[in-house]
Amino acid sequence: MTRRQAGIVAAAALVFALIFGVRQSVALFIGPLNSATGLGIAAISLAFACAQLMWGVTQPVAGAFADRYGTGRVIAAGAVLVMLGTALTPYATSTAMLILLIGVVSAGGGGMAGLGVLMSAVARVVPAEKRGLASGMVNAGGSFGQFLVAPLALALSAAIGWAGALGFLGLMSLAIVPLAWMLRGKHPAAPVGAAVEKSLRHAVRDAVRDRSFLLLTAGFFVCGFHVAFIATHLPGVVALCGLPPAVGAWSLSLIGLFNIAGSFASGWAIGRWRMKSVLSLLYASRALAVLAFVLAPKTTATFLVFAVVLGFTYLSTVPPTVGLVGKLHGVRYVATLFGLVMLSHQIGGFLGAWLGGVVFEHTGSYDWLWYTDIMLALGAALIHQPIREAPRLRPALATS
Repeated sequence: MTRRQAGIVAAAALVFALIFGVRQSVALFIGPLNSATGLGIAAISLAFACAQLMWGVTQPVAGAFADRYGTGRVIAAGAVLVMLGTALTPYATSTAMLILLIGVVSAGGGGMAGLGVLMSAVARVVPAEKRGLASGMVNAGGSFGQFLVAPLALALSAAIGWAGALGFLGLMSLAIVPLAWMLRGKHPAAPVGAAVEKSLRHAVRDAVRDRSFLLLTAGFFVCGFHVAFIATHLPGVVALCGLPPAVGAWSLSLIGLFNIAGSFASGWAIGRWRMKSVLSLLYASRALAVLAFVLAPKTTATFLVFAVVLGFTYLSTVPPTVGLVGKLHGVRYVATLFGLVMLSHQIGGFLGAWLGGVVFEHTGSYDWLWYTDIMLALGAALIHQPIREAPRLRPALATS
């Protein structure tokens, strides 16, 4: 990997570290938000669920703009929106305001600087044989951000109050703007005399007609359900077990730390084994990890060990998923096509975040969500096996 390629991969990893670290840490403030507003866990969970959905809705649109006009401006604009949504959240006094700030402004900005756009910038300069490792490095950046920002958010909350901590996290997002300049540009057009390039419309049409692409998209729905439920409600599970809030912060931090190793391992593995097999193994491992957690006594050690084990698989699904999108349909429109897959992921995330709050308010427990998560993970492990891991590229008939 050349110095320029390494610089772009590092910039993308730093952007994802800031975006993911800030977004994941906001869930630590659900308790203070509930105390300050009196809206109830279900209402606040709805705002976080809308954030999951908005993050997914934004990504294919942002990806289409990035594919057509370049990635730099899209990422920089997203950073400004994340700053505004996060910093203004303490001033929300109603469910509608929370949905607007957390679920639309901040989440929409996160989608504009999300994985689809970042992976497109990386795929543009990194050769095919190194894209698996590069995507693992970018993905690990998000995990490292979660590892650093979650305890920082807790420390800031103790030092300057939860409202001041959210304001500080919002300002952190602006560090993305200079990084966006390094990621500027777009995929070059086909050279003069080359075969007519497939248009964006034809690329999307071919993808949604591809059974393997649809199976991959369905599997990523499960990933979203799993990640959003845990990221949003693990602090609540900690509180329900009578443990201090620091256990929740450190659990989220450890998930991020150990997913760094998981992301690198996943990026390495897809260069040696079929990507669909790696995905099946990751989802099956999640099911076993959650089952063991449900059966174990809920102590501090249990939460920390669960976080370590879960961390290896938490976002490790991203490199093989991005890899399969590129392998099936090429990298020219990977920002848009992976954005569509991410939309499915975030629909799952909406349900995981929202249902967690609804089920807890009705039953006083998260047990049914854990059981659902186990069954979905097992289903995802099976659904990837019929995928035909071969390119589905076809020449386009027109450009538009």
